[in-house]
Amino acid sequence: MTGTLEKTAPTGGPATAPAVDLTVPGPGERRLYWTLMDCWNVIRRGLTHYRRQPVLLVWQLGFPIMSVLLYAYVFGGAMKPPGDGGDYKDFLMPGMFVMTMAFGFMSTATAVVNDAVKGVIDRFRSMPMAPSAVVAGRGGNDLLVATAELTILAATALATGWRSDAGLLGTAAAFGLLLWLRLCLIWVGIWLGLLVPNPEAAGGLYAAVFPLTMISSIFAPPSSMPDWLGAVAAWNPISSTASATRELFGNPVASDGSWIQENALLMSVLWPLAITAVFLPLAVRRFQHLSR
Repeated sequence: MTGTLEKTAPTGGPATAPAVDLTVPGPGERRLYWTLMDCWNVIRRGLTHYRRQPVLLVWQLGFPIMSVLLYAYVFGGAMKPPGDGGDYKDFLMPGMFVMTMAFGFMSTATAVVNDAVKGVIDRFRSMPMAPSAVVAGRGGNDLLVATAELTILAATALATGWRSDAGLLGTAAAFGLLLWLRLCLIWVGIWLGLLVPNPEAAGGLYAAVFPLTMISSIFAPPSSMPDWLGAVAAWNPISSTASATRELFGNPVASDGSWIQENALLMSVLWPLAITAVFLPLAVRRFQHLSR
């Protein structure tokens, strides 16, 4: 005899499992959802400033664009790229992309210190929102702005005659490394913005970042510098990204055979990772310990 066996309830009827509403998220899922929403609101707030005041973005791009025109057309005729010669712009432009990403963290620091002075950050801390969303939202906003900056700067480079000879994949990888550098420096900018007391002090940080970009391979190969200065320039994290992007773009690469320059692609990934590991926790901890 065939049939089906049913588990019976005490009343004699078939037992049924209690209904479970799978559409209701658990506490962890709700917390993640609201953290992401808080992060997006911070990003949207930052982008609104650029939409209402586009001159801010123009001001940020003014220096790198003027530097491109200055070095490409004023000094470019007297400067030679490493190797067998060629157009100096092919060597210069990847370095200018890197310099724009490096200087970008100053914009981050200035925006953060302005929010702190105006009481915006204190208001965020008094609201029922995830503390990590303020830091992550600032990072997401600045990364989107950096993408727009790179797009405009790349268009300027193409107008001057620069070209990438590496194809679509290599070009995309190079721009990915540039954004990776910018992302790690965002955490430095947030930490400094929460550390300095006022916007005037944040402006003084340019005196520190300017040598950081100059003593690198952005404008000239380290082998053309005195030995001690060349070693400092070669081990500068900015130099690793500059050399790696030149390689990925198929542009002239400045290398004297040293380990750090021969492994520029590897170090262009590791340097930002190390900087993030140090400054992201510092930025979050500084935000959490701000005095009320």
